[in-house]
Amino acid sequence: MIKLLDIEKVYQTDTIETVALNRVNLTINKGEFVSVMGPSGCGKSTLLSLMGLLDEPTGGTIEIDGRSVTSYSDRELARLRNHKIGFIFQSFHLINDLSVLDNVELPLLYRAGLSGKERRQRAHAALDKVGLSARTRHFPSQLSGGQRQRVAIARALAGAPEIILADEPTGNLDSVMGDEIMDLLLGLNRVEGTTIVMVTHDENMAHKTERLIRFFDGSQVS
Repeated sequence: MIKLLDIEKVYQTDTIETVALNRVNLTINKGEFVSVMGPSGCGKSTLLSLMGLLDEPTGGTIEIDGRSVTSYSDRELARLRNHKIGFIFQSFHLINDLSVLDNVELPLLYRAGLSGKERRQRAHAALDKVGLSARTRHFPSQLSGGQRQRVAIARALAGAPEIILADEPTGNLDSVMGDEIMDLLLGLNRVEGTTIVMVTHDENMAHKTERLIRFFDGSQVS
């Protein structure tokens, strides 16, 4: 589903060159749930940004579903992201002035060919999956941290992505809420076959996934 071939990412200023990723070769198979661990600054979030086509590598090739995206235009990359990839962030990234339903529906506004009725139906269905059907008219400020993360997951699910990329999805939650979110992600992977790549600092969460990949100083070490 995702293949990285000799990926390098270098950030350069006038005085400093920082190697964020160094010749990474990694394959994520369809239906896998993979966790990525490593110390802060080792390249984990950079790796997720490249997998999600939010950034371009300095060198190497990225393949999504068997196709290289090297020659894709910005518009083609945006379309691929919108149709195949869902993102979940540690800080939720919800819009406080929008209701729960509107937050979940928002990414679908960029999906060509979907009517307003279809967008609403998808948003309702996604919220039902995460157990928040009764909270559609609430605003993010009226929800607990765990509920806000469920909204963020529903937003990722609304577009029916084949891939979910999660950056510290339990990092801002207590252990009970974190376990609930993890159980939800495990269910999506096992029942619906969603491919999930999760960056985490939590060993307990990481060991619940099928495969654990460790990074150190921009290189894959296990």
